[in-house]
Amino acid sequence: MESNRRVTLKFFSLLFLLPGIAGLIVSAMISLNYGNTMPKWPVPEQSRTVPRSINGQVIYQTEEEDRRLNEIEFASVGVFLVGASLGLVYLAKWGMARAIASDDEDAANEA
Repeated sequence: MESNRRVTLKFFSLLFLLPGIAGLIVSAMISLNYGNTMPKWPVPEQSRTVPRSINGQVIYQTEEEDRRLNEIEFASVGVFLVGASLGLVYLAKWGMARAIASDDEDAANEA
C-alpha cells in the first residue's frame, strides 16, 4: 500500500514537472524569436504598441501576442511549481525515511 502511494506521488510529480519545463522552454524560444523579428519601435499601423523587454532589448508587440506569451509563461511556471511541490512532498515523506533507515543499518553494522 505504501509503495503504491510512493509510485503514484512520483508519477504525478514527473507528470507536472516535465510539461512545466517544456512550456518554459517553448516560451523562451518564442521570446527569442520575438526579440529577433519584432520591431524595436512602436508601429501603430500594425497595432504593435505593447512594449516587452527581452534580454535588455525593448520590442513592440500586439496585445494578443503579449497575452498569449504571458499565458504560456504563467501556466508553465504554475504546472512546474505543482510538480516541484509534489516532488518535495515525496522527498519529505520517503527520502527522509530512507535516510533514517540507512543510518540505522549503518549503526547496526558497526555494533
